[in-house]
Amino acid sequence: MNRLHPPLHVDVRCDRVIHSFSLFLILAFLVNFGGDRETVIKAVLWDLDGVLVDTASFHFEAWRELFAGEGKDIGEEEFRRTFGLRNDAILREILGGLPRQRVEELSRRKEELFRAKIAGRITPTPGVPALLERLRQTGRRMAVVSSAPRQNVEMVLHGLGIEDAFDVIVAEEDASRGKPDPQGYLLAAERLGAAPEECAVVEDAPGGVEAAKRAGMRCIGLAAERALDALAGADLVVQSLEEEQVYRFFGI
Repeated sequence: MNRLHPPLHVDVRCDRVIHSFSLFLILAFLVNFGGDRETVIKAVLWDLDGVLVDTASFHFEAWRELFAGEGKDIGEEEFRRTFGLRNDAILREILGGLPRQRVEELSRRKEELFRAKIAGRITPTPGVPALLERLRQTGRRMAVVSSAPRQNVEMVLHGLGIEDAFDVIVAEEDASRGKPDPQGYLLAAERLGAAPEECAVVEDAPGGVEAAKRAGMRCIGLAAERALDALAGADLVVQSLEEEQVYRFFGI
């Protein structure tokens, strides 16, 4: 007696169900873990002046005093144009060609003037303490990346009472090339053990935004003292770090 076999169309129908379910699993994986989903931000890299603290007026006073001694006056517009550059670049921009030794002497003097002026007179940028606390609570590692000398950076962080929030400092002595070169940000990411795509930068200057993007990082532009479109290269531009969209950006 012949055995009865299930109709062939039943096997075909089962194969189709299995195939459809496999496609569903693949699509679900791509939606949740695929390339269109942005990498989680694991590290946050901060500029110092103009972001963590507003020290522009103190820098302006220090530069004016220094240049007065050299028989040169510097106006606020000229200062704003050069603010954020390395000292050697500013000195050569304002005073012209100078021997390296003279540049180093004037640079040291300017920073001595600056440190004397900020002692006991600085406060964090609005929103900074709360944002730092939330980022640390959620396990983000953090660095300061600045063209300022390390002594300045450490003095400012200590004066603000936020030095313990940062795992890494990249200062003038660590990176030979200043912003908009990405060297400083890439070095900070390396020291934090994070890939560039896992990093986000907080910047307030066009050159800093450019450096972040050239490093392959996401960037928040803080336009507290300038027009929003001046930082148009950033992924998000805000006027205050207290804005809710800043927290959404970091996923916190």
